[in-house]
Amino acid sequence: MPATILVVDDDQPIRRLLRNTLERAGYRVVEARNGREALDQFRTETPDAVLLDLGLPDRDGLELVPLLRRSGDVAILVVSARESTDQKVAALDLGAADYVTKPFDSEELLARLRVALRHRDPVAPRLVRRDAVTIDLDRRIVTRNGAEVHLTRKEYDVLAQLAHHAGRVVLHDRILAAAWRGEEDARIEYLRIVVRNLRQKLEAPGPVGSLIANELGVGYRLLAEG
Repeated sequence: MPATILVVDDDQPIRRLLRNTLERAGYRVVEARNGREALDQFRTETPDAVLLDLGLPDRDGLELVPLLRRSGDVAILVVSARESTDQKVAALDLGAADYVTKPFDSEELLARLRVALRHRDPVAPRLVRRDAVTIDLDRRIVTRNGAEVHLTRKEYDVLAQLAHHAGRVVLHDRILAAAWRGEEDARIEYLRIVVRNLRQKLEAPGPVGSLIANELGVGYRLLAEG
């Protein structure tokens, strides 16, 4: 059975574009024009994922995120023209799996949807791979091309936090809390230094070797394969 995707947007051309894109990719699509219809469709169709606009005519889309999350195991991707960091952080904090800004690239949207659907299971993967890099979370060992890579404690803790949520955005504050554990020097500048060191140790030169993506002003994402 194909996964069912609920598209929530009051803009009919956007809904048509998303429907065409999703159906070509093999998904089953249902639509809603506002918050009320979204909740009705969610109850009757039990979708696997929701593509949610925030600027709905009857209520703010952010209000729907926790309601949908409480109602079932569903992947919520916000698809919105709102570009502010505050909006992105709010959506992710409320339980959205990802945040895509309009205008969007259809192929990128499909890729993010595939990742979100794969990671609906709350059990975190214990062995995460990306190209030449393998992260063994049980043994706390990181290898590149089969050779173990030495990481400092903070470098490993940051990488492990990203690996536990591979493919999803992890907020700056969450990474800092996990890696610095209440230390007074838990600052975003230090996190950036650690991420830069991880990239130098683990990424191959050029865009092909990209491992850690920066979601500007929000957090980081480990671009992990299964």
